[in-house]
Amino acid sequence: MLPKPEENRQATTLQDLEQEFQIHPPTYDWCVRAFTRFRGLLGINVKVHGEEDLLRSGEVFVFNHFARVETFIPQYFIHQASGAYCRAIAAGYLFRRDDVFARFLRRVGAVPHDHPFVLPFLVREVLRGRKVIIFPEGGMVKDRRVMDERGRYSVYSRSARARRKQYTGAARLALALELFRMRVRLAAARGERERLEQWVTELGLADVDALLESASRSTLIVPANITFYPIYLRDNFLRRGVELIRGELSPRANEELLIEGNLLLRDTDMDIRLAPPIDPAAEANWWQRNLHEWVSRRIERPEEGLGLEPLPNWRRRLARRLLRLEAGRLRDRYMHGIYTSVTVNLSHLASLLILQLMERGEQGVSCDRFRLMLYLAVKRIQHESALHLHRGLRNPSDYGMLPERKNRGLEQFLHSTGLAELLVVEEGRIRFLRRLREEHDFDEIRLKNIIMVYANEVRPLPQVSGVVARAIGEAPSLDPRELARLRFDDELRDLEWHRNYYNQPRFAAINNEETACRDPSPFLLVPERSRPTGVLLIHGLLASPAEIRPFGRKLYGLGYPVMGVRLAGHGTSPWDLRGRRREEWLESVRRGYRILAPFCERVVMVGFSTGAALALLLAAAQPPRLAGVVAVAPALKFRNRNLVFVPLVHGVSRMVRRVSSHEGIMPFRMIDPQHPDINYRHVPLRALHELRRLVSEMRHRLPEVRCPVLILQGDEDSVVDPRGAAIIERHLGSAEKRLVMLPSQRHGILYEDIGGCHQRIIDYLAELERAGAEPRPAEVTPGSG
Repeated sequence: MLPKPEENRQATTLQDLEQEFQIHPPTYDWCVRAFTRFRGLLGINVKVHGEEDLLRSGEVFVFNHFARVETFIPQYFIHQASGAYCRAIAAGYLFRRDDVFARFLRRVGAVPHDHPFVLPFLVREVLRGRKVIIFPEGGMVKDRRVMDERGRYSVYSRSARARRKQYTGAARLALALELFRMRVRLAAARGERERLEQWVTELGLADVDALLESASRSTLIVPANITFYPIYLRDNFLRRGVELIRGELSPRANEELLIEGNLLLRDTDMDIRLAPPIDPAAEANWWQRNLHEWVSRRIERPEEGLGLEPLPNWRRRLARRLLRLEAGRLRDRYMHGIYTSVTVNLSHLASLLILQLMERGEQGVSCDRFRLMLYLAVKRIQHESALHLHRGLRNPSDYGMLPERKNRGLEQFLHSTGLAELLVVEEGRIRFLRRLREEHDFDEIRLKNIIMVYANEVRPLPQVSGVVARAIGEAPSLDPRELARLRFDDELRDLEWHRNYYNQPRFAAINNEETACRDPSPFLLVPERSRPTGVLLIHGLLASPAEIRPFGRKLYGLGYPVMGVRLAGHGTSPWDLRGRRREEWLESVRRGYRILAPFCERVVMVGFSTGAALALLLAAAQPPRLAGVVAVAPALKFRNRNLVFVPLVHGVSRMVRRVSSHEGIMPFRMIDPQHPDINYRHVPLRALHELRRLVSEMRHRLPEVRCPVLILQGDEDSVVDPRGAAIIERHLGSAEKRLVMLPSQRHGILYEDIGGCHQRIIDYLAELERAGAEPRPAEVTPGSG
């Protein structure tokens, strides 16, 4: 039988504490390397936001505390950025037994929260160049409730079974550091060499210069918020494994293993957001500066600024009281920084939406109405510049289809809240259940009412509740055109998002060789007095809306509402296009159709080259309000014979990527485009492969096209084989179809307006209007062809 670990005898002096809790660099560095190596295997996705320099210049870092995983990840990023070792305050009970785990904690910088010399020890450690991590809440706040009924910051204490203020330890530490640094600077100014050398010896520094360098630094408290999204309630193998080994678990252990195991193992975002730093010296007013100066002159040792020594006269007692008040003020400042730096996500909005509907007396809501209100909340919150939004609320690819179809984030939220028996989705409605209104124990609320946890987390941000209330009020009377303009805003945001993403250094080699400089933004042009026919313009492969913008402005001048679509992967980087599939290009056209339709009675699609193939493919689905298609130089057959070998080369490249870390034998092909100020110069092989598949699908669905079609084709086109236009006309299912050959060797007949291309399209639009093409009365959303 193994002997039981002995009770750990607590160090009785500051010197004992320093000796017992020395950091062991080999162990610390091994942990850093291990996390670096295994980080990719975990489900947790950590992102640090804010000024990166704060990880180097900050000294006292204060975090909120929701899960145990928070107690080791911040140290990693601080070390990666600054190279400094961190001290972290941990629960005292972890050190009471001299076992392997307690020894490990001491080696990696943890110190017990309840040791009488912990703050004096940390003062000295910061002066030696260490960083300090503190959780001012004093324990995990599982319910995320950090404000009382009067709106003051407070947390629940499990031991006291009551609410209390957050701790001032970090503020007292920062004040003590600032006071001692003032004393060092004063001693240097007075030439007190002996005293300076005494402090150097006491702190174990290299020399007086090292002490003066430390004293010259600003004492920065860095508030930081950690937000997890999403929170999964499904079981995991970690909880099951522990239960198998240890037998039946306590409710608290079961809850923590389930929630926190999922944070580590499932696809979870952990956003660490650094708030603006707090400098006690810069924050001080005139009387506080005088107080600091008076106290610092009387300091003999680094930790005396903590006010540990007996104070024999009324002046010192008053100074101590004033310093405590200042510590409380600093505490309130950094807690405000922590709680207002929440990364707001979709589950926050959904939770508040449900609670506000319940406050209005509603027992449930239709899924369609709920998705629309949630979408409106997302769009309104994007204008709250003071808030920090999760990327799922900034990237339209994540939230943009909320009004029409299932959304991954919302489905996860509904699944988790359904597991907790908070609501049920049935027959197109979300029904709120009784458990939503029940009170739950502190150690079970994450499992039994995650909606309340999400809502509590954003309570310090009243703008979020205001946005949700506004969305509820706007949804019933939302004008379709207003919804269309919100969707168009998403198109602009989508371009900005992907341009920013593909502006990273790893894409620079290809990007720097690109010459496209024209505005690639999609456009929506709606005259005050519009014609009944709207025109959807679709550019070609490798181009952008810049290719169709001149013609779009001409149509706008004639009174036509016009939408210029940006196909996915275009106008950003060839790397973006490389990752796109033909279904995404078609979805771009569908979105453009949905945006344009509310501004007109009927829609005519005008597509160039690949855009023409996409227009015909969407027309095969016979979307509502479609009055006709103009296919300009449609892609079907190509002059370049090498395209025949694209499937073979693409397949070989895929095989190379699978068996090695290389990108494949030919990820891009360099070309000399006719319009280098608009088109990519690097063609992704994958894009050519997707083009062939798109053309093949379009070819097979041509008989399903029923609307009138005009085909315009250059008779000696140097890119697409003009014979393809005749094949398209022959196989169209339209009763009204027409092929017009224009004299041109150029491919870009629409952009260059060759052979009167623009006027022919304008005349055809007028012809369709005169014919009075009546659209089928139906919803705006196109079909799913």
